[in-house]
Amino acid sequence: MSYEKVERAKELTIGIKQTMKAVENLQVEAVYIAEDADKRLTQKVELLCKEKGVPVIHVDSMRRLGKACGIEVGAATAAIKKSG
Repeated sequence: MSYEKVERAKELTIGIKQTMKAVENLQVEAVYIAEDADKRLTQKVELLCKEKGVPVIHVDSMRRLGKACGIEVGAATAAIKKSG
């Protein structure tokens, strides 16, 4: 359950809609999905990642993922954007 990469990332996309858009545009190197998020929502992100060949990392907590992203609320998904 690695949050360190998210904390160190230069550029992040946070939230389901923004993550979906970034994956669609092939702008991300990895997507993080919180296990305690609504499966109906995260399932769509996971399928899109599989389709686009983007690695998915599962983490246990929305709250901790949000904190790793530097926000005060939970995050269902977050993506590390490709540099350059």
